Amino acid sequence: MNGWLALTVLAMVLPGLGQDAPSPVAVGADGGLIYYADERGNTVPDFSNCGYMGGGVALPQVPVRATVAPGEGDDGARIQAAIDEVSAMPIREDGFRGAVLLRAGEYQIDGTLRIGASGVVLRGEGNSVDGTVLRATGRGQRTLIELAGEGSRQEIDGTRIAVTDDYVPIGARKITVEDASGLSVGDRVVVVRPATPEWISRIGMDRIPPRRDGGRVVQWTPDAYTIHYEREIAAIDGNEITLDAPMVMSLDSRYGGGWMYRYQWPERITNVGVEHLYGISDFDPTVTAERGGREYYADEDHAWSLIWVEKAENAWVRDVTSAYFGYSCVWTRPGSKSVTVQDCACLDPVSRITGSRRYSFAANGQQALFVRCYARGGRHDFVMHARAPGPNAFVDCRADGAYSDSGPHHRWATGTLYDNVVVNGNALNVRNRGNSGTGHGWAGAQMVFWNCEAARIICQRPPTAQNWAIGCIAESRSGDGYWASFGKHVEPRSLYFAQLRERVVVDAVEAIAGRPNAWR
Repeated sequence: MNGWLALTVLAMVLPGLGQDAPSPVAVGADGGLIYYADERGNTVPDFSNCGYMGGGVALPQVPVRATVAPGEGDDGARIQAAIDEVSAMPIREDGFRGAVLLRAGEYQIDGTLRIGASGVVLRGEGNSVDGTVLRATGRGQRTLIELAGEGSRQEIDGTRIAVTDDYVPIGARKITVEDASGLSVGDRVVVVRPATPEWISRIGMDRIPPRRDGGRVVQWTPDAYTIHYEREIAAIDGNEITLDAPMVMSLDSRYGGGWMYRYQWPERITNVGVEHLYGISDFDPTVTAERGGREYYADEDHAWSLIWVEKAENAWVRDVTSAYFGYSCVWTRPGSKSVTVQDCACLDPVSRITGSRRYSFAANGQQALFVRCYARGGRHDFVMHARAPGPNAFVDCRADGAYSDSGPHHRWATGTLYDNVVVNGNALNVRNRGNSGTGHGWAGAQMVFWNCEAARIICQRPPTAQNWAIGCIAESRSGDGYWASFGKHVEPRSLYFAQLRERVVVDAVEAIAGRPNAWR
């Protein structure tokens, strides 16, 4: 029996109005996790499906099929030719074509490198200035390395089925549908949580107040806030479907219930990665700005992100460092799923210190795992973008010199775990951002702050949803979310790794847990 099937869930009503309450997850006498439900059956979700291959799978070592050494002048065309060469090779039984190895040394690149085929890995020989250094030369905002498929997710005609449960709670894996006869174990499905005018009104997002400066404010609409969660069918019992990963947003018949359909996405790429590289963006040091009486580099006409992962599944970025890029080290963008970003660092971004800049590690996709990542001099360092469908997780991450908060940034990201995340000198927040931007509103729901540390923590609860702060330490706190053990860490130390150990073989977990966090 899979470990998650054996999890204990005890129903009890727990307070959560900004005052300390019992932890909603605890370690039982046998060492297993006990989940305490609220009056509607909602529990803290299981985040162990985040990461490459759905979590619990060590990142592979892919054989080298092409090798590139540094040359004179721009190296981008030669590297791209090697990527294209490996991309044209057949996929082997293990799901890979091969790796392109970039020997140690510096490579100048004035464009963008793109992996657009499944089974291709770009590998260097070290993420330091003495290893493989990719220097983004020239002007213009761009991404240096893209892992990107094509197309979009397509609903398979005739497979849409209504959910018949009056209420599917947060954290649930079981959903009852009107007719499961056309479904099979292993089917890839989308569970849809609609946004109705009634729900939007209930959470107050149809009446976001105007901005004092007269700037544009966009009220939320149903079409824009219908969320699609990709899942796989793990079991079928009559019309009851068991999903491989939990729901991180409730399905409520009062607000449109939900439905499910099978999907396909043949143009999405899989089994791709970037590893063991050091990326540097050139910039103009004569362009500066001032903040708090201190001058800083503020050039914005240079490379913006080191790596994008977009329309890709079962991908990874490991042992990669970025320096001086304006926006991010790694951004898991829409259409990405089951991505691991491991042992990476985003150092000293160069841009103005203002909105839409310095998002060191950013997520738009689902089931991404950021583990042991470090940021220095960023703004929103560990950040969820709008409507990102969870689960997602940031584990054992740290930010130094942050100019703004970490957390969901705007517009209803759902189901993210912040596990042992440290934000030195700034905040970790989940809150209603009101008319910030063009109407950010409720930034996130079903956010879990577990054993985190920050200068300040805000944890607010949206109507129809929940946010939790458990075992967190901060100089100050506010918000009516669910607080437990404020000022003192709880057991288990890491919720993600405890949940993973419940579900998969312990040896595999230890391979993923890897070395101690060097940033702590």
